[in-house]
Amino acid sequence: MNESILVIGATGYLGRHLVAELHARGYHVRALARSRERAEGPGPFGSPSLAGLVDDWAVGDVTDPETTEGICDGADRVVSALGVTRQKADPWDIDFRANLAVLRDAERADIRSFCYVSVLHSETGTSLTVRAKTAFAEALRRSHVPHQLINPSGYFSDLTDLLTMARVGVSMHIGTGATRLSPIHGIDLAQFIVDRVPDAPGEWDVGGPDTLTYRQLENLAFSAVGKKARSIGIAPSLLGPAGWIADRVSPRIGNLTRFFSEGLVTDAVAPPTGTHHIADYFREQTNGTAA
Repeated sequence: MNESILVIGATGYLGRHLVAELHARGYHVRALARSRERAEGPGPFGSPSLAGLVDDWAVGDVTDPETTEGICDGADRVVSALGVTRQKADPWDIDFRANLAVLRDAERADIRSFCYVSVLHSETGTSLTVRAKTAFAEALRRSHVPHQLINPSGYFSDLTDLLTMARVGVSMHIGTGATRLSPIHGIDLAQFIVDRVPDAPGEWDVGGPDTLTYRQLENLAFSAVGKKARSIGIAPSLLGPAGWIADRVSPRIGNLTRFFSEGLVTDAVAPPTGTHHIADYFREQTNGTAA
């Protein structure tokens, strides 16, 4: 495989799995990172180190115009897993503006395709995070660069909070906990994305092999930590006041509250793929054997 792929967001949970999969399939991988040393260290939630997986390093801050100017030179395609959730950064600066800066350079360089990983149902969310993702997805659709949009239902890594609550001994859900999810492992999602990199433009929703309610996921977390399940339901009517209070604490806390609370009440089920199961992932995280 002679094509060169520029990966932005390469040091995050999904980005690391993407780099590993691209490298394994013989692509020439160029990765943008603020720190090569940090990128070559262990990744979050068991994602791999990038040591030995990157052919060409671009070191710099993706929000710096000097970094993104000419970033696509020599690349055939771009894959972006760039985005923020819990990090102390403005989603408009990262999910929208930084991705847009790379897209503008991709247009200049006339690359073959730009693949962007968004999130399922982003068009219905009210948090700053999903609004920024939706805005960039629309900019990508309007670009002359062939686009590929991937909308995962949610990552296994997002659900490690359930393990944290299970270790404490009590978990919380909204309403009856009947919201249905089909989260996907980073390895399976990376394989799905790389399968489509050489394909025609398109948009795909994707989930993992299991569809479970939030209550079922809570029970799996309690089982993984070896504790009896104890869960508290929170009335959906409290979400509005909670968001109002969070907004006044800080914009970041308000955004996170909206992002995660909306995820707790909105079904996120997409066509299944992959072989990794959330129950196994919970056990691996608990035993310290995450792949």
